[in-house]
Amino acid sequence: MNPIEQILNDFPILILDGAMATELENYGCNLNDRLWSAKIVMENPELVKKVHLDYFEAGADCAITASYQATIEGYKARGLTEEEAIGLIKKSVQISADARDEFWTEWSDKSARPKPLVAASVGPYGAFLSDGSEYRGNYSLTEDELVVFHKDRIRVLVEAGADILACETIPCLIEAKAILKVLKEFPGVYAWFSFSAKDGHNISDGERISDCAKWLDKEEQVAAIGINCSAPHFIESLIEEVKSESSKPIIVYPNSGEEYDAVSKTWSEEPLKNPFSASAQRWHEAGAQIIGGCCRTTPEDIAAITAWVRK
Repeated sequence: MNPIEQILNDFPILILDGAMATELENYGCNLNDRLWSAKIVMENPELVKKVHLDYFEAGADCAITASYQATIEGYKARGLTEEEAIGLIKKSVQISADARDEFWTEWSDKSARPKPLVAASVGPYGAFLSDGSEYRGNYSLTEDELVVFHKDRIRVLVEAGADILACETIPCLIEAKAILKVLKEFPGVYAWFSFSAKDGHNISDGERISDCAKWLDKEEQVAAIGINCSAPHFIESLIEEVKSESSKPIIVYPNSGEEYDAVSKTWSEEPLKNPFSASAQRWHEAGAQIIGGCCRTTPEDIAAITAWVRK
């Protein structure tokens, strides 16, 4: 059964975690690297586990694995063998599952929240390129070429035993279609699809998110549709767009609100006008049932969401 549906049958909101990479940086990691957080899976897996535990403690019902930029090709370019690359991609799921199981064993009030899920991150082709094209979607690849790119990693993540796949920061419908084609080779496996958006109506390459939602709505293996890694002030409008064409659960986990420069790989330290948790309440009122944070959000942000969700 669809794991998201199972939780939403019993709880009004499923709380996601927040940023992995920026938390790893807060712990002293240097992520200015093509592998991004996937580098830390290789170098310091205990730290990845620590970040997952921080989010579970804050109230997260789901951990997204550090596999966003973990690809067989990416690890091989770093000098690893194919076997080592596959082992590290599987390890990203194992780290999350170990953190979840350790946390859940010790958590006393099991009726107040669901047992957390492990969502295996499937980053877009642009994340592998590491050139910011996951915010443009202007790949010069066909749907079939994107199928080939995604196939092996999705197989590895499914074999590793993730509860669900998080197909995230998708900038174009052609990539969502390619991933779905791969997904159909794994009956009974569910995935959420979240797009990166350029404004309140359109995903990164300019297509309307309502058209994407309409296309995905009929697909059984699609567990939720939504938006991540986008500016918070676009979210309410995007939720309305998705809602207009789909009855599936809506998932949102935007950035903190700071601007990212994909060339220099740095963030602008703009002061935020609204607390993240206050915005999250509005997103829920607009129709989102699965809510968390992406880049630059913290366990404190997730704890603040938890505070109003669980009261």
